[in-house]
Amino acid sequence: MPEEKCQILIIDLGSQYTDIIRRSLRYLGFHSIITPPEEASRLIKENKFKGIILSGGSASVYDVDAPAIPEEILTVGVPVLGICYGMQWLAYVHDKDTIQKAKEGKSYGPVEVAIKESLLFKGLKNSINAWSSHGDSVKNPPAGFSIIATSKGGMVNEAMECADKKFYAVQFHPEVEQTEDENIILDNFVEKICGCVKDYSRKDAIKEIGENTKKILGEGTAIIGVSGGVDSTTLAAILTPVLGEKLKAFFIDTGGMRKGEVKHVKEIARKAGIKLEIIDKYKEKFIQNIGSTIDAEEKRAKFREVYGEVFKEVAASYGATHMIQGTLATDLIESGSRGKSALIKTHHNVDLDLGLTEIMPLSDFFKFEVREFARMFGLEELLAGRQPFPGPGLYLRVVGVPVNAELLEMVREADHEVAQILKKHSLYDKISQVIVALLGVETVGVKGDGRVYGYSFAVRTVETMDFMTVKGFYLPPKVCEDINSTLVKHPNIVRVMYDFTSKPPATTEFE
Repeated sequence: MPEEKCQILIIDLGSQYTDIIRRSLRYLGFHSIITPPEEASRLIKENKFKGIILSGGSASVYDVDAPAIPEEILTVGVPVLGICYGMQWLAYVHDKDTIQKAKEGKSYGPVEVAIKESLLFKGLKNSINAWSSHGDSVKNPPAGFSIIATSKGGMVNEAMECADKKFYAVQFHPEVEQTEDENIILDNFVEKICGCVKDYSRKDAIKEIGENTKKILGEGTAIIGVSGGVDSTTLAAILTPVLGEKLKAFFIDTGGMRKGEVKHVKEIARKAGIKLEIIDKYKEKFIQNIGSTIDAEEKRAKFREVYGEVFKEVAASYGATHMIQGTLATDLIESGSRGKSALIKTHHNVDLDLGLTEIMPLSDFFKFEVREFARMFGLEELLAGRQPFPGPGLYLRVVGVPVNAELLEMVREADHEVAQILKKHSLYDKISQVIVALLGVETVGVKGDGRVYGYSFAVRTVETMDFMTVKGFYLPPKVCEDINSTLVKHPNIVRVMYDFTSKPPATTEFE
């Protein structure tokens, strides 16, 4: 959306969660724009924003290379909300003695916050569970500010306000799922404090995706790799009627697909009106290339090599000038390609250099939003509830041992069996993602009254809205017993383990 039509300016100070602020505002019905601090002054002069949000970040406000936020944002007469680092900056810029430096490392994880009366917290209970991720803190509010939330029995200041100037700040992260405020804090800020009016709908977003892509493509032609997953398939469904013969869609059978995946993808494409070419001649090359290493990042790089080779071949045969990817905001953030966020892991479809102009129409969106787009295209049954699957597929679920065709087949069958069990117990649709992985260290077991060595399998089940953060979905003992008894029937499987670790500190996939 053009910046002049956005009501809220979000200044990115290096947080992994900056895009989630924008996502949360879209969910609430408001357009916003993200900018690095060095561009903020220009945007403020050229536009009439109704409010400014300062994101979190990993720096300390007293660092020499700390983000240089223009202080003029405090004099333009619009409300300001500081989050995490943003709160520390608001305090520091008014009084440098207000900041308490971290002595025992960062505060990281859930925190119970006691809140006081404030327009920012209108509609909330007296206490909420919130997500904390910071080192420094505000020991005392600067003159003109009052503390409106605390934790640890009043020992830690969690929020402050200068109501006269409409400056507000919270130390925790209201934008993430783990803060149990149902987006009330952000809604109060943009609607009650800034006076914004709702100006966003999913229909508008779909229209903008099509129009923007068509404009970028111009007289060119494009290819799009359709994996059968939510992102690429929904994008192809959106763009097929817009681009027509200018778009070539294809599916790569990498050999790392789930059981019955190719047939299912064909069915999804037919339902979506996508003319799809199946390319399956590279399966052995994928296995050989990826099987040469057990390092997670190297495996992703090896996958990218062959993946890129296929794209180049298709592009050449079609005379394509552009490559369209179903890359989401999550992918860009984790790969360190968005703002100043740190690299978490390399994504196979990010920063590819194939000699084609890359278009990523979904780069501002998160998984749950794309699911909503899928529903609007009538893909509910086949697609909208479909669990995510990484681009490298089952190659990332053979951990600590070289991938080969036999191990891939073992994981493929185990993945299918676990999914069937969860469906039988009416749990599959309640889980955001199920990961079934082979752990490559053989351990001793007993089968047929004899001593054997075999593999351990890990079953990981999580729930989330945006996959930026996840929490474990704990399986009932009866379901675990069912999974255990089924998987260990395989002669080479002797143990089954369960992983319900949240993200962070873990990532969703093992690799």
